[in-house]
Amino acid sequence: MPLNQRIERWLALQSAVTKPAQRPFVTLSYAQSWDGSITTRRGESLGLSGSESLRLTHQLRSLHDGILVGIGTVLADDPQLTVREWRGANPQPIVLDSQLRMPPAARLCQRADKTCWVLTRRSGPRPFAGNAEIIAMERDDDGRVDLAEALQVLWQKGIRTLMVEGGSRIITAFLRAQLADALVLTVAPTLVGGLKGVGDLNPCVGRLPRIKPWHSQMLGDDLVMWGSLQYRDALAG
Repeated sequence: MPLNQRIERWLALQSAVTKPAQRPFVTLSYAQSWDGSITTRRGESLGLSGSESLRLTHQLRSLHDGILVGIGTVLADDPQLTVREWRGANPQPIVLDSQLRMPPAARLCQRADKTCWVLTRRSGPRPFAGNAEIIAMERDDDGRVDLAEALQVLWQKGIRTLMVEGGSRIITAFLRAQLADALVLTVAPTLVGGLKGVGDLNPCVGRLPRIKPWHSQMLGDDLVMWGSLQYRDALAG
């Protein structure tokens, strides 16, 4: 069976079986080098995956109701978050932006088909001049948007499946909060020595994420790995 069909069927099954309570099913999806880097340094963009892997990424987008990135990704890449390399509907674009740094001229604010949702902190966000829906959230202990509340709000707005593409802080935050259910990882055959896709998970106060069961298949020159995320005690054997 072709890789795209394998992952599509697997995702459909996982989202049907998992069914998190009052929040979307969350899929983390990103590309990294062999040494785990996603870019050279924070704030810079680096294309790692090949054309076939890019096409798979756009297919994955089409399989989710919403797609979420952090403001760092918007500032570095100015993404469109569409499925232009694949057939299907564009997911709802969502940006996690605690300090409301979203540029009004960003391409996500120029879309004709979807109004971008920007999740920000509740403590008096400044006026926004761009075309976006600003959604105020509670702050967590670190002063950022509370992810659990954000997912509840997205659920209430009809988002049942959510794809999270990054960047590193967002990926790490979802893993630390144990709010990611599945992982689709593309590994490119290169070494970067830069910013890692997953930061400090601080396992002493949480549970280590484990991918089980997991699957893998080559796609062009890239290795694609995917599996369900489970969380176990950090000190467990």
